[in-house]
Amino acid sequence: MATLLYIHGFLSSPLSHKAQLTKQWLAEHRPDINYLCPQLTPYPDECHQLLNNAIDSCEDDVYMIGSSMGGFWAHYFAEQYGLKAVLVNPATQALTLMPAYVGQMLKSYYSETFYVLNDNHINELKQYDTLTITEPKNYWLLAQTGDETLDYTAAVKRYQGCKQTIEKGGNHSFAGFEKHLPDIIHFFENN
Repeated sequence: MATLLYIHGFLSSPLSHKAQLTKQWLAEHRPDINYLCPQLTPYPDECHQLLNNAIDSCEDDVYMIGSSMGGFWAHYFAEQYGLKAVLVNPATQALTLMPAYVGQMLKSYYSETFYVLNDNHINELKQYDTLTITEPKNYWLLAQTGDETLDYTAAVKRYQGCKQTIEKGGNHSFAGFEKHLPDIIHFFENN
């Protein structure tokens, strides 16, 4: 049985809107695909370990959808394991953005959990920043020009030569994401 690994964004959770839409859609339309969405922290080594364990626990094909910082991780693991990844408004410049959060008290969007990043966490992140794209056919970029958090043009440039869907307007949450789910599954199973 194939597994869809949904990788949520920075300070997000499996309770995020897109994660829940994906889970519900699969349950209704593709119950033959296992759904997996681990709760991640903003600490890079912990994220790496959790996601690596999740992938290793899967017996058959693994498909990945990564949103925002989850896109960063999906790219990393796509390269490590030769997997396909759909990247939704991905964080392509994490090493530029993350230092601004060092020393701040960061609260999860979906719980009362707090985190504090330090310089060691930024150093951890560096080892996972994958610039290479070995197999462009393994990536599909979904981005909206109205993303208020990340510059979508950085993702367009980074994933040049890969399948891309760039929608005008929208937001960082990627408005209307659910309409793409049938095509996302088709991408995983047929390309």
